[in-house]
Amino acid sequence: MNKHALIIGASGVIGSNLASHLLAQGWQVTGVSRGRTPVPDGCVSLRLDATDAQAVASGLANIDASHVFFAAWARQDTEKENIRVNGAMVANVLAALGQNGHQRHLRHAALVTGLKHYLGPFDAYGKGSVPVTPFREEQGRQDVENFYYEQEDRLFEAAARYGFTWSVHRPHTIIGYALGNAMNMGLTLAVYAGLCKASGEPFVFPGSSAQWHGISDMTDAGQIARQLAWAADSPAAANEDFNIVNGDVFRWKWLWPRLAAYFGIEAADLPATMSPLAGRMDGAADLWRAIAAQHNLVEADVGRLASWWHTDADLGRPMEVMTDMGKSRKAGFLDYQDTPEAFFRLFERLKQERIIPR
Repeated sequence: MNKHALIIGASGVIGSNLASHLLAQGWQVTGVSRGRTPVPDGCVSLRLDATDAQAVASGLANIDASHVFFAAWARQDTEKENIRVNGAMVANVLAALGQNGHQRHLRHAALVTGLKHYLGPFDAYGKGSVPVTPFREEQGRQDVENFYYEQEDRLFEAAARYGFTWSVHRPHTIIGYALGNAMNMGLTLAVYAGLCKASGEPFVFPGSSAQWHGISDMTDAGQIARQLAWAADSPAAANEDFNIVNGDVFRWKWLWPRLAAYFGIEAADLPATMSPLAGRMDGAADLWRAIAAQHNLVEADVGRLASWWHTDADLGRPMEVMTDMGKSRKAGFLDYQDTPEAFFRLFERLKQERIIPR
């Protein structure tokens, strides 16, 4: 059957890797973005603000997709606004496809959320009754407002109305190639390492003791792309929610010196008090501009590369965070990705693309 993917957020770290994966499998791909960064080659680009219902209805009038993938979010000042804005994106797209009569061809809709499903939103991050690790899909929702739940409800409602299947995918922290993405720890750590190397400062872990010593896992962007593609037409994945991580576990106190060694810098011991990146990067803009000039890098604005706040949030969690992959494995998804190799592969590409120094 013809496979035409509509990817909402096709220029982001998840969406761009998904687009490349589907294109390699012979899919037709239309990528929706705001146009701030390009979509992958071979992907038909559609510049659209998914929060604008009228613009979405007009922009999707002639798009007859068999599958739609939601891999975008718009950060707001409060969770109430996150709920309104991000829930509307899902509702607008599915309503437009349904109202245009395309529901006859739309077979599946996939929504990417994340572990804040279990941890709570940024407004109440880890402050409630966090489930016991490893997180399992059966643990359900927290008793807090959360825009992930709003997105799910809009998805479930549209699926029931228009007759397509759905899947929900919950990655941990994403590692993957993308620029201008607020949730890209791999690029942030690469930039941080470059700043440390240029300044002679040690590579200090910016997070909590719980994260440093506890067991953790991560999600490579290629790994979630493979799960999304698998779930798109797998009967065992229809109308199910799945965690998605690489399949290995690690402790940051083990991984951190290995990342430092890759860049040829010194990994510091865990500091006595937390040392978030956002509080230490006041001079980063000027130093990175000098690094970019010295090494002929393509991006001199460190603000377009590093997201200090998001990496601080991930690494600053006051509890151990890891997930169980048993549900999707039992359903037939058996892919695996080594986490250190995912980091090193990303770093090599960043060098090749002249994003970070060689």
